[in-house]
Amino acid sequence: MAHAYHQAMDLLYRLAMWLAGAALLVMVTVIPVGIFSRYVLNEGAAWPEPIAILCMVTFTFIGAAVSYRAGAHIAVNMLTDRLPPFWQRCCGRLADLLMTVICLFILYYGYGLCSQLWLQPVAEFPLLSAGQAYLPLPIGSAVTLLFVIERLLFGPQHHRPLVMLGNT
Repeated sequence: MAHAYHQAMDLLYRLAMWLAGAALLVMVTVIPVGIFSRYVLNEGAAWPEPIAILCMVTFTFIGAAVSYRAGAHIAVNMLTDRLPPFWQRCCGRLADLLMTVICLFILYYGYGLCSQLWLQPVAEFPLLSAGQAYLPLPIGSAVTLLFVIERLLFGPQHHRPLVMLGNT
């Protein structure tokens, strides 16, 4: 059971990493197009900004899940590094439990935000509703929550080898 969960989390980790990376790539491609259009062609394009915002929200919340699982998130360890190992583990568990609360908060209110704005169109990009633009909030927090659960049950991911697709 644990092996299947690790494989699923490894796959989710890779997908989230690729999605966050693609969102970042699209954003850094779209922003110069908007700048070029505005300052060189003297005609501001309406679509680059909403796409860039969608990409930024995506790579922020999906990328946060990836960095949490990799143990690369922002952490101030000045105090905890000076504690005995037992208290370091206790502080780590407390941080994971607080992260669970934060994920549940963002999941609940992010879902509420998306459902309230689902039918509201984005004026500059009518193919997309405002609710769809904010979908990365609840999705990213749900992915992070799965990674928190994995960490609580099995410990940090960086202590285990990454399971490659097709390998068991």
